[in-house]
Amino acid sequence: MTAKIIDGNALSAEVRGQLAERAAALKDKGITPCLAVILVGEDPASAVYVRNKVAACEKAGMRSLRDVYAPDVDPAVVFARIAELNADPSVHGILVQLPLPKHFDSEAVLEAISPEKDVDGFHAKNVGALMQGNPRFIPCTPYGVMKMLESANVPLKGAEVVIVGRSNIVGKPMAMLLLAKSCTVTICHSQSKDLAFHTRRADILVAAVGRAKMITGDMIKPGATVIDVGINRTPEGKLCGDVDFDSAKEVAGAITPVPGGVGPMTITMLLANTLEAAERCIK
Repeated sequence: MTAKIIDGNALSAEVRGQLAERAAALKDKGITPCLAVILVGEDPASAVYVRNKVAACEKAGMRSLRDVYAPDVDPAVVFARIAELNADPSVHGILVQLPLPKHFDSEAVLEAISPEKDVDGFHAKNVGALMQGNPRFIPCTPYGVMKMLESANVPLKGAEVVIVGRSNIVGKPMAMLLLAKSCTVTICHSQSKDLAFHTRRADILVAAVGRAKMITGDMIKPGATVIDVGINRTPEGKLCGDVDFDSAKEVAGAITPVPGGVGPMTITMLLANTLEAAERCIK
């Protein structure tokens, strides 16, 4: 058996086309959706992410602002800029690229963003709303995963789901979204005993730990849907996920590749959240 590939690039293009139509409709009403991105420091990966987010905004007919600060910038400068963006009615979404330099309190920075403009979904109020089952903004990567499961017609009600990774960015919100769809959810992590015992039970397996190829084919239930959120580089410099794709695709029923899987959908759902924030301005 060879798994069906869940193509994030193709789905992303389809969804972005829909978002562009919605953005055009807003422009006809005098509103141009706008995302402001703040980057602190010179981390190459972060710079690429920010560049891709800005380019995706503009291609979808949205406006983008980008503020780049030196790695030793006084945090007060960044907090002041966030306050300005919070007060600017033409800005609908604010994103601070993580990780921040060590002299920043990342939690305080995220909490400084207005919950109504927190398109990453990381503000405590938005996390609480998600926990209660009434999210204002869904964190972008889990949001993208849910869209991919929907596009692949993966049955969710009653499904056994195992999530490997408990981060605030992916693991925990992913669990909440799948619980809301009546899945039975297990979260595994670095202290879990006999990881393979859990992963072999999964109808849907989500890998989000940042360890290259740690999930191998013998850890997967035959026919399972495998979602690989990880993005790593091999010693040869090639991109790979947390799943050993070559062995996994011979066992799984459906699988996301790396690259070209969850990654494109993460940025797409950031655009979706920004657009949703802009549309709320006229409701």
